[in-house]
Amino acid sequence: MNRKQTGHTGIGHLAGFAAYAIFGFNIIFCKDIANGGVLPPIALFTFRALGAGLLFWLLSLFLPKEKVAAKDFPAILGASLLGLFVPQMTFLTAIGRTSPMDLSVINTITPIMTMFFAAIFLHEPITFKKAGGVIVSFTGVIFLIFQSIHINNTGAQTSPSGVLLVILNSLSFALYLGIFRPLISRYRVVTFMKWMFLFSFLISLPFSAHSIASIEYRDIPTQILWEVGYLILFATFFAYFLIPLSQKHLRPTLISMYGYLQPIIATSISIATGMDKLSWQKICAALMVFAGVAIVNQSRAAQPADISPTVEES
Repeated sequence: MNRKQTGHTGIGHLAGFAAYAIFGFNIIFCKDIANGGVLPPIALFTFRALGAGLLFWLLSLFLPKEKVAAKDFPAILGASLLGLFVPQMTFLTAIGRTSPMDLSVINTITPIMTMFFAAIFLHEPITFKKAGGVIVSFTGVIFLIFQSIHINNTGAQTSPSGVLLVILNSLSFALYLGIFRPLISRYRVVTFMKWMFLFSFLISLPFSAHSIASIEYRDIPTQILWEVGYLILFATFFAYFLIPLSQKHLRPTLISMYGYLQPIIATSISIATGMDKLSWQKICAALMVFAGVAIVNQSRAAQPADISPTVEES
């Protein structure tokens, strides 16, 4: 790999790390919003799609104009469904029916799903190193979470419907990562995301209009408003800017591996707030997670090479 490719790969890693770190904090804030009971999931999604969409369209005004081919709009609509609407709706609904710990455990299946979908749709080979790295990280996360004394202050129990929603969340986002990389590579991140969020907003509006009109906005606590602001600005606008940026430079399986940051961050927050204590088990688990990412990154199939789904690996 030459110096230019190394630089691009570094950008991809930084973008992937930052996006999933943001998502780690997102779990905590979404749980608090769900416990508040003042914003239904569908209304919250519409607010996120509208807020982030407006920011992407505003940002596009300061960039050179880029035209999207008419033939690509159906595919962008599909990407909006698999990459935004379904994952966010299932997540926002599931967070009220699962504990953050259980949600983190179930979400660790996303890299495995992504690896198989990338093999099917992008002909990305499943190498020994890649499969081994996923297994090492997966084992580390499971070890971390079950060693953690993570207290669910709300007392809420995880329901079967919540588990199914989280699995659907992982399945949908893995499909998005595995299918749409070639499409994303054809356009600038801002161009692609402004249409993604516009379509997602229009899809959600018929379902959320009644809920939005029924909300008692004066009864929403200030803390919830700040958390919604974080969701719109960071967990939606910035994170969904960073994910396609990472997709341009890294293979889908490697990107999804950064999803293992979410339980690491959730555990770190619990330690910082006194709900948990640092132990050698947690340190070992964290090392296993990042060792798995390193193993996947060393795989020849993890190298960015060409974004074409049929290109030979370099």
